[in-house]
Parts: sequence; C-alpha cells; structure tokens
Amino acid sequence: MANFDYFVVFAEMRTGSNFLEANINAFEGLACMGEAFNPHFIGHPNREEILGVTQAERDADPEGLVGRIKDNPDTLTGFRFFNDHDPRLLEICLPDRRCAKVILTRNPVESYVSWKIAQATGQWKLTNVKHARAEKITFDAAEFEAHLAVLQNFQVYLLNALQRSGQTAFYVAYEDLQDVDIMNGLAAYLGCDERLSALDKSLKKQNPSPMSDKVMNYEEMEAALGRLDHFNLTRTPSFEPRRGPAVPTFIAAPQSPLLFMPVPSAPYDTVCQWLSAMDGQDDAALVTGFSQKTVRLWKRQRPGHRSFTVVRHPVARAHAAYCDRILQTGPGSFLEIRATLRRQFKLPIPKEMPSESYDRQAHRAAFLAFLDFLKGNLASQTGIRVDAAWATQAEVMQGFAKFAVPDIILREDSLGEDLAILAAQIGKETMPQPADVTDPHAAQLADIYDDEIESVVRTVYQRDYMTFGFGDWG
Repeated sequence: MANFDYFVVFAEMRTGSNFLEANINAFEGLACMGEAFNPHFIGHPNREEILGVTQAERDADPEGLVGRIKDNPDTLTGFRFFNDHDPRLLEICLPDRRCAKVILTRNPVESYVSWKIAQATGQWKLTNVKHARAEKITFDAAEFEAHLAVLQNFQVYLLNALQRSGQTAFYVAYEDLQDVDIMNGLAAYLGCDERLSALDKSLKKQNPSPMSDKVMNYEEMEAALGRLDHFNLTRTPSFEPRRGPAVPTFIAAPQSPLLFMPVPSAPYDTVCQWLSAMDGQDDAALVTGFSQKTVRLWKRQRPGHRSFTVVRHPVARAHAAYCDRILQTGPGSFLEIRATLRRQFKLPIPKEMPSESYDRQAHRAAFLAFLDFLKGNLASQTGIRVDAAWATQAEVMQGFAKFAVPDIILREDSLGEDLAILAAQIGKETMPQPADVTDPHAAQLADIYDDEIESVVRTVYQRDYMTFGFGDWG
C-alpha cells in the first residue's frame, strides 16, 4: 500500500456510502472511519472519538486527525466526506497526492427521493428487511433543483481540483456497488492485495420499489424533470479568457466613501467628474493607483463605504470601443490591432484619421465589419487578444468579483437617478448633477443605428443582454 497514506470517499447522503464503507472494511488492511469530519458528529452518530481524537479536538485541529489517520499502522485508513462537511479538509486532502480519492455518485433523482423517504420514516440504515419502513413522498421541483445544483457544483469543484493538480480518482456509481469485481478493483487501486469472493450483505436496499410507487405526485415530477435542461442547451456559451479584478483602474472620491470600478468602454469621464464634484474638487483630487492592499486599507478607514460600477448598452459600448480604440489613431488607440484588422480582417477604415473619405456609409460598414471581428474574437477564434475594451461586461464583473463585488451596478440610461440613490446611501442630501451627455459617440451611433446593427450586436453580446436584461438600444 505504498502509493497512498490514506483515502477519502467523496459521496453524498443516500448514494450508498454506508454500503461502500462496509465492503471497504471487509478487506484486510483497509479501514473506513465513517464521516470523520461531519460537523455534527465524529465518524458515526453517538460516537465520541476516532483513533483517540475527540470531536472537540478534531474541530480545533482537523489536520491533527488527518495525521492520526495517516499514521494508523498496518492499515490504510480513510473516511467518507460529503459536500457539507468541514471544508478545511478539502484544502488538506485534495492537493495531497498521497491521499487516494474515491468518488461515489448516484442518479440525483434517486438520491433525492431516497433522502425524502428517510426524512419521513426516520430510517437511514436497514439491516433487517422486517424492520423496513415505507412512505410515499411529495416531489418538490424547486427543492430538487437546489439539491441538484449543490451536487453538481461539488462534483465540478472536485473534478477541477484534481485536473489542476494532475491527479485522478477512482469513480464508483451506485449501481457498481453490487459488483464484487469492481469492489476488488477499488481495493487494487488502494494498494490492497486481498480480493473478496462475495460482498458484505449486512446492509439492505431500503426502497427497492419503482419510482412511481414512492412518489405521490409522480406525473408532476416527470413534467418538472422534463423542463430541466440536462444538457445545458439554454446556456450562453462563453469562450472568453477569465479576467482579473483590474484593481489599478479603481477610482475613489477625494473624501466621500465612494469607490468606482470602471467597465472599459462604458461611462468614465462623466462618473469621474461627478465623483470629484461630490467633494467640491476637480479630477486631479481623485484617488487612483490602487492595489489590493490599498483598497482594503481604504475600505477599513471608511465605514459605510460603497463601491459601484456602471454598465452601458452593448450597442453603444461596442461602438465606443470601435471609435476610441480602433477607428482613431490618437492617444488610447490600439494601433497594432488597428493595422492587423485593416490588413487581415479587411476592416474598411482609412489608414489615418481623420479622413474626408470616411462618411456615414463608410462608418456603418466599418462598424458592422468590426462587429463581425468581435464575434470571432469573443469566441477565441482569432489570434488577437480579447481586450477589456470589448470583453463582455459579464466577464468584467466576474473579474471584479475575484477581489471585490460592487455594492451596486448602475446603468448609463438612468445614471442620474442611480447616482442619486448612491449618494443617499452615504448620507448625502444633495449631489452634483452628472453631465447630460455620457457617451460622446451617441450622435454618430444614432446616425447609423438600425435593426441590422441591433441584431448583430445581440448575436455578439448575447451574454450581456441576458445577464443585464438590455432591450434594443434605439
């Protein structure tokens, strides 16, 4: 058993983990200590200790119990772990290559129904069929969806943790528990040379009847399950690279406890002017150059602070990104990307701007060509970086959330009203009025906007339309 020092069985309630534990314990040299890190008991209900470690000692020092389990002489020892057990264990055992991982799964509908029956009957284990208790349950669609989400999220978490650390696990399905060859395969994976000729049959299946006999509203359950998107067909695909929190771009008011988290190509100058005017100063007084450390310090020194961001309609934002970063050739423009778009993607824009040949029709055609580039770029189909200037606002928000979630998300089309609410939250009774024009390119956009542009932008930025509920720009 030199490959591993201990093992963990990742499972959930009503997945057959008690039966699996019984069969692991049937092997000489293997020992499963129950739910060693269940927050409500240690190992099994009514037990006071595991390997001389009490529940109080375990709670104070979970790594100490892991050490005791690893040091159990002549026996490879492990335990069962569910998603609601002590999360500190995940940080200890998941990166540890000397910890064998066994993952037990079951059809979530079956585990849910079994869980509901056990709740109704109070019977969580069965060793004698004469004592079996039966009860019909009512299927609750909302409860099941929540149950399913928890299970799926935990399984994805385990999968990604193993992928990142270059490990694999031994997977066991509920149906595999009756296969002695698979149980022997598990023993081989754990490094045990012994093989079983038969399984431990002390535990009995509690609810062997068909699902229709166990659920009172069976037809309603069928209809509810039919509405679930098993294959995630309704999701909005995202192939964008993950973004960081962009902390250095944060801006704070000179004195007021307001922190602005800008979305690139969304309202910026208007918000900065409003922040400085809030304290009767100019833009030079704004606090900039933040790091994660200084943001934390800023927040600690300002109880009642509010952080906020502003989103812009995807049509206007894509247009602003095009005008500021691609069309123009002055400060702030992406000259190398501009040249590549002209050469490789045939973007119909002049080599230099301004240009007399660039009229309304040229602007509309070039903007549509830029949107076509964005469609491929956001799907990771081009060699050009997905710049923050045109990344989805949803992904920008996810980047913020890696460090700090904004207290409020404001919208450009109601900026005056939203800023008034924000000012009231920090105790202001009056505030400066933001500029009427928040998008300097709005008039140029209005001159070319039509149903085709709206339709193309919806295709490119469907994630933002869905996330933020945008309607048509016009």
